[in-house]
Amino acid sequence: MWFIHDDKDYQVAPKIFWTDKVLRATVLKVIPDSIKPNHLTMFRFLSTPGVIILMFFENYQLGLWAFLIVAFTDALDGALARTRNQITEWGKIYDPLADKLLIGAMIYSIVLRYIDFYAALAVIALEVIIITMAWWRKHNGYLVEANVWGKIKMILQVAGTVFLLLAIVFHFEALLPFGAGAFYLAIAFAIVSLLTYGI
Repeated sequence: MWFIHDDKDYQVAPKIFWTDKVLRATVLKVIPDSIKPNHLTMFRFLSTPGVIILMFFENYQLGLWAFLIVAFTDALDGALARTRNQITEWGKIYDPLADKLLIGAMIYSIVLRYIDFYAALAVIALEVIIITMAWWRKHNGYLVEANVWGKIKMILQVAGTVFLLLAIVFHFEALLPFGAGAFYLAIAFAIVSLLTYGI
């Protein structure tokens, strides 16, 4: 795949993460070639409002499963794109945007109620800054791609949300500190991701 950087063309092989290898050996085997990474990104865009509606009406048990399924498509579309060499310019921008909309909506709908208000605002603010910087770099011809710090940040955000939903569904308040801790760590990794031009 070719990228433009400082008015020069570079051919950069997609980075294959260990999670990609695991998914390629398992789940991706049953996904037909007709399913493209961008299809999963569009699914995430379209299904995020449904997840938020479940949160709004406090149907947390079904919402937990819906969130897990939608969030898992993030890992799937990235692994598909890298292992099948299907990375597109559209996907590089809209895949992380779909993730940020999902996480931002979850933070707004439930995290603000149960976890530190300022931590939740920090997560949202950092996501807005990261996606804004990605747009700026893209329109100025710089390389825009996910890096390991951004991936860890996303994993921590999903983990924090899952801990919170489990605490709500099963009335197990002991999980709340784990959810809060995951979000605090996510803030740290979001800063690192921002400083290393990751998304």
